[in-house]
Amino acid sequence: QVQLVESGGGLVQAGGSLRLSCAASGRTFSSNAMGWFRQAPGKERDFVAAIDWSSSSTYYADSVKGRFTISRDNAKNTVYLQMDSLKPEDTAVYYCAARSSTWPGRSKHDYNSWGQGTQVTVSS
Repeated sequence: QVQLVESGGGLVQAGGSLRLSCAASGRTFSSNAMGWFRQAPGKERDFVAAIDWSSSSTYYADSVKGRFTISRDNAKNTVYLQMDSLKPEDTAVYYCAARSSTWPGRSKHDYNSWGQGTQVTVSS
């Protein structure tokens, strides 16, 4: 199991940027695919972005493509989500997740470990 701690959330105006970080502990981080999900009040937890173990492949939800960028630094056991051109509809709790596989998935059921989440609020 990988332990995950997110940081970097906050309040930002529409059009602004935030960078989320997810620090992982555990020896297997460099072999884990990683993902970001988000959950707005009263809604399901939705896929946002994912990255494979080597950073050679990334995947995005259509709603964030071209605005968000996922990256990772295996030397620092950290995965990032750069969020630009933020919109009010991006408001949610953002969760980092690790998969016991080198290849990422788009379903929340593909992931084994989850962080506690970080709140992102975008004002109009």
